[in-house]
Amino acid sequence: MFYAILSEDVSNSLEKRLTARPAHLARLEELKADGRLLVAGPHPAIDSNDPGDTGFTGSLVIAEFPSLEDAQRWADADPYIAAGVYSKVSVKPFKKVLP
Repeated sequence: MFYAILSEDVSNSLEKRLTARPAHLARLEELKADGRLLVAGPHPAIDSNDPGDTGFTGSLVIAEFPSLEDAQRWADADPYIAAGVYSKVSVKPFKKVLP
């Protein structure tokens, strides 16, 4: 089943994000290589693909896991958590309908 991992950043998270980004992306690449990643990306703080110094307000990952518990464990191990980027992370089952 797919699970949506919705994360919210702390204020002024950009520097922390940049430091932890390589490790964060490496985990996403593993999901992609396993064919389990549906979509992943950050939420820009402004209405722009390149928000510059305004940074991001959070992230969304939708990926396939065997269970909600497995998805939660994966989310809890995100390098952005260890780096203090995220203030809150929610994991919810996701039912893909379209496309």
